[in-house]
Amino acid sequence: MTTAPQEQAPAPDENKIIAERRAKLSALRAQGIAFPNDFRPQHKAADLHRQYGAKTREELEAENITVVVAGRMMLKRETGKKAAFATLQDASGVRADGRIQIYVTLDHTGEAAITALRHYDLGDILGVTGTLFRTKTNELTIKVTALRLITKSLRPLPDKFHGLADQETKYRQRYVDLIMSEETRRTFKARTAAISSIRQFMEKNDFMEVETPMLHAIPGGAAAKPFITHHNALDMQMFLRIAPELYLKRLVVGGFERVFEVNRNFRNEGVSPRHNPEFTMMEFYAAYVDYQWLMDFTEQVIRQTAIDANGCAALTYGGRELDLSKPFHRLTIVGAINKFAPHYTNEQLHDAEFLKAELLQFGVKPFPSMGLGALQLALFEETAEAQLWEPTYIIDYPVEVSPLARASDTVPGITERFELFMVGREIANGFSELNDPEDQAARFLAQVEAKNSGDEEAMYYDADYIRALEYGMPPAGGCGIGIDRLIMIITDSPNIRDVILFPHLRRED
Repeated sequence: MTTAPQEQAPAPDENKIIAERRAKLSALRAQGIAFPNDFRPQHKAADLHRQYGAKTREELEAENITVVVAGRMMLKRETGKKAAFATLQDASGVRADGRIQIYVTLDHTGEAAITALRHYDLGDILGVTGTLFRTKTNELTIKVTALRLITKSLRPLPDKFHGLADQETKYRQRYVDLIMSEETRRTFKARTAAISSIRQFMEKNDFMEVETPMLHAIPGGAAAKPFITHHNALDMQMFLRIAPELYLKRLVVGGFERVFEVNRNFRNEGVSPRHNPEFTMMEFYAAYVDYQWLMDFTEQVIRQTAIDANGCAALTYGGRELDLSKPFHRLTIVGAINKFAPHYTNEQLHDAEFLKAELLQFGVKPFPSMGLGALQLALFEETAEAQLWEPTYIIDYPVEVSPLARASDTVPGITERFELFMVGREIANGFSELNDPEDQAARFLAQVEAKNSGDEEAMYYDADYIRALEYGMPPAGGCGIGIDRLIMIITDSPNIRDVILFPHLRRED
């Protein structure tokens, strides 16, 4: 026996709803009361819950507390011709403490207000004046004495139980996502708290916040493919910043010994759950330190940021625990391969021809210019990187892939550089800075050769930066921390677009 499929109610015609709301707006315009700007709220819902949430019905009645609130109407419930309830949501949150119930009655608000409320739609922004009381169900509520429509909403909100179901629509219409989703608003409040924490931590440690150009004549500071633009007034090709590093180090040359910048970078590369062409980093540079000091300091920055944004350093990401309160691990590139891919022998890991053949098995085609260190790094990326769950510094990168890092004084071919990984992804990159102008010039020339051999991400030769170094830069260390990826981990967000308010998407059809 087969069961006939149940009929579903047809979805409301959005165009019809919008037309009905536009008609209401036209009526408001005719009365001269559309979109007023003379209502000034004096209270926030969350503050009212914090301040008066513990008071009894009798205490509220005795104190006769008058409040003035504005918010978006998210729910409406009529209880007959003489009364109606509605729920307003304001900027203090989308949880229960960011919403406040209002009670409109014939006796206290008047017939005109009740009639008007019946014609108001979910999504409208209302202003109310009234007194606090508790309903029979003990809910803190505003008994309204005056009600106004502040903004008419022309488009209907999504279903209150499901919000925006389509992920791409959430990214495109973040404004609606923020209205409907407690989780989304919490994520971006955590992001703000994290960036504020970083700034405060850096300033407490005598770092000065600076701003450097976002338009560069020569892209530098990282190995990446840049966005190219044109400066009309100067009639010259320019590049969107891929990193602020070389400008920040110019400031160290100039005598600012501790500087940092929370900056937007642009890299014309792929899009993935971990990559966005426009992203935020915090880069900092300190004179008279080395990469060992940098690792200790970076660990402190990240730990404090997690505490301030999350409440503690113990996190959960993708259902798996991650404790940032413990000391971060440290491994070399070869040490990490030995740990996570132990089937490779030491002889194999130091055989360039073997590594080239092995990388082909992973679908990686090595550049002809790649030496042993670069090949080892490429194998690390294929075999070990994704397994670095606990915070781990990978240290001692080869010179050929670290054109701006100071070479080791004891180990040939190695630099004093680290990258920090956690939950299988890179979070930070830092090193003792190369302050030898002749060595730096030679490294730039090697990068030019790599670019000429087909490496689009290799660096350009920056003659002005060499000139700056020739004036003398003190020994220093610098690090860049990926803010977006760090926020992903702190907020347990699976996609980098979840922590960027307005991520770039293809044009809508």
